[in-house]
Amino acid sequence: MIPLDPQTALDWLRSAGWLSPDVPAVVLPLAWGVSNVVLRVEPHGQPHFVLKQSREQLRTKDPWFSRLDRIWREADALRTLQPLLPSGRIPRVLREDRDNYLFTMEAAPARHTVWKQALLGGQLEASVARVLGEDLARLHTQTAIRPDLCTPFADRQVFIELRVDPFYRRVLQAAPEVQRPLNQMLEQMFASQICLVHGDFSPKNVLLTDQGVVLVDFETVHWGDPAFDLGFFLSHLLLKTVLHRDRFEQAAELSRQFWHGYLAGLDDGRFHPVLTPATIVNRTIPHLAGCMWARIDGTSKIDYLPEPAQQQAVREFCRDLFLDSPGDWGGVLNRLKVGKFG
Repeated sequence: MIPLDPQTALDWLRSAGWLSPDVPAVVLPLAWGVSNVVLRVEPHGQPHFVLKQSREQLRTKDPWFSRLDRIWREADALRTLQPLLPSGRIPRVLREDRDNYLFTMEAAPARHTVWKQALLGGQLEASVARVLGEDLARLHTQTAIRPDLCTPFADRQVFIELRVDPFYRRVLQAAPEVQRPLNQMLEQMFASQICLVHGDFSPKNVLLTDQGVVLVDFETVHWGDPAFDLGFFLSHLLLKTVLHRDRFEQAAELSRQFWHGYLAGLDDGRFHPVLTPATIVNRTIPHLAGCMWARIDGTSKIDYLPEPAQQQAVREFCRDLFLDSPGDWGGVLNRLKVGKFG
């Protein structure tokens, strides 16, 4: 494999015949996650595109590895899911190079905002959360009734490498007191093949443009339990709610609107018995607890809650969810509101 970077990508693209030698172009690195090299290529007078190349070792403080061929899982997922969501929501794959573990795809408009950055900056736009709830419901329900779409994604090894091991199993090491409920959750998750699960549905993978939302980063897509997606995504929203505690109700409205959009897309069990409001909310709460806790004690830690008291409050909030689930989302938010987050 030839590893590419902003300095070498143009020469490689021209030698591969993917970019004309006489077209000037600019290459810009994109800060999407820690697992790949992602470059925006801007040829003069031509449509811009994104080049994505897999890396075996992820860019984290703690050692973290995953197999290179996960890049093809992502390309296949983009092709599979693009027809299921509104036009423009998922980029179209353009070219692939199997020897070099890379592909190119359509670029989002240059004028875009990564939703994570907006949330950290205090732009708490609940309408975005509602749209994302609608999108995730559509992804889950439309694949739950299409096992032919799910079967190619039955291998969960990359999901284990990028989510189960660095998130849940690190929490097991840090918090033996929740070993029993966490292991029960893992057993239920691995026993479930319900629909396609994004595996990385989070604000860092949501781009806000004038034309609408664009979703990126599909390398952990697998056939599994939709509760993981919900718990993972909501953990990000609740951690931002802790960050903006002085605006609690406005921040909490993000998760309420997300649930409103998601639950409106279910049809009382028509798609799958788990995809009913009461069942899916109940299954989501322990995943929320595990994912929130992992951002304090897992491999991929957040940096925006640096105070030890804040981190301990997150641990205690998650421990309570594991050991005594409130059973509904209102109860989750009430506990968050009274938590001692400083």
